[in-house]
Amino acid sequence: MSFFTTHPLPACVRAIVLYALALCSVGAAASTQPVEPAGSGAALSLASAIRQTLQGNPDLAEAGHLLRAADARIAQAGQRPATELSVDVENVLGTGSAQGFSGGQASLALSQVIELGGRRQRRTEVAGAARDTLAIGVQAHRLDVLAEVTRRFVEVAAGQERLAMSRRAVDLAEGAEADVRRRVEAGRAPEVDLHRAGIARSRALLAQEHAEHELLSARHRLAAMWGATQAGFGEVTADYYRMPEPQGFDDLVARLRGNPDFLRFASQERLRDAELRLAESRRRPDVEFALGVRRLQDTRDEALLASVSVPLFSARRATEFVAEAQSRRAGVDAARQAAFVRTQAQLFELYQELRHALNEVAALREEVMPALETVLGQARAAYRSGRYAYSEWTDAQRELLDAQRALIESAADAHRYLAEIERLTGEPVTAPRN
Repeated sequence: MSFFTTHPLPACVRAIVLYALALCSVGAAASTQPVEPAGSGAALSLASAIRQTLQGNPDLAEAGHLLRAADARIAQAGQRPATELSVDVENVLGTGSAQGFSGGQASLALSQVIELGGRRQRRTEVAGAARDTLAIGVQAHRLDVLAEVTRRFVEVAAGQERLAMSRRAVDLAEGAEADVRRRVEAGRAPEVDLHRAGIARSRALLAQEHAEHELLSARHRLAAMWGATQAGFGEVTADYYRMPEPQGFDDLVARLRGNPDFLRFASQERLRDAELRLAESRRRPDVEFALGVRRLQDTRDEALLASVSVPLFSARRATEFVAEAQSRRAGVDAARQAAFVRTQAQLFELYQELRHALNEVAALREEVMPALETVLGQARAAYRSGRYAYSEWTDAQRELLDAQRALIESAADAHRYLAEIERLTGEPVTAPRN
């Protein structure tokens, strides 16, 4: 867990990292270890992919700049109105007695707006609440990015399994072609079976090539998450078929409100409350004071100037601003409830899909695949002894490969559903097993 000490993260972000540790391979023997078109670098775990994404993802780097800009806005909001210096010159460059500057008047004055109603503090509160809302949004975006890197990692792991399956399909096709050739040469099978076996081998090779290209694309999509243009890592290491036991649905629902998507509503409440207080402060008008001196050029006299200005009808003009702020504040509660209902429905759907995927993986691994492996061996022996036709043997091969393909996709679905649920709840669905 040294990763957490060097990269302090919110609990909602640590959930994704904990899932990474759950998916990572415990050891080389625990993985199926398929060979893939990998780079020359070291093997990549999900925890390592997440670490690199946190360090190098361009979108996350932008978020830091946005937070610093929000800090600057807080400082801006806390500034007092600037003191103004005004210079007025009158009765100059005219006609008659106003010719030249001899009869002119010059005024020099300083003016200052005094904000009443605690308006400067209210502005600072609004800017601070806006910054808090932005920070929650950054956490949610970070969680989105980590969920996406998890999905892409799972896709690479699934691609490795698909490539391994396609290579096994090639081995089966080549072995079948060799067996058919021996029977054809011995006059115990028609030559058309040999042509069919050759076609099956060619198709298997094409499927393998397609799996290689798909895996390469998935690897590049994963590397792009930390800003890399090349997938320089080796194969990804994951205990791909190790399935978790998720918590109960009610427990997951209870944790929804800890997600940044819902913490954002609490932050928005504070922001709307601050905006309402700022709008109410408009009921008290600002007062502007000015103080200066006037020079009467024709008499060489000087006089003191002073003025006070106050805008009229401020309370009435503030009414609509207050009404707007109140409506925005009331809208937060409605939006929170709508989001909770919508998210709970989404969670229920994902949870059901996860349970189905887990059941499918268990049935395929524990029942279907072992039975089909036995059937394949028996079908091959029966073909060699002449008791089965070539089509019956290839049917057994196809059924095995179809089941293997279904197992790969079901396992990928389970990992994806798990990541999506943890994205919604902001917490691990299950703790890693020892």
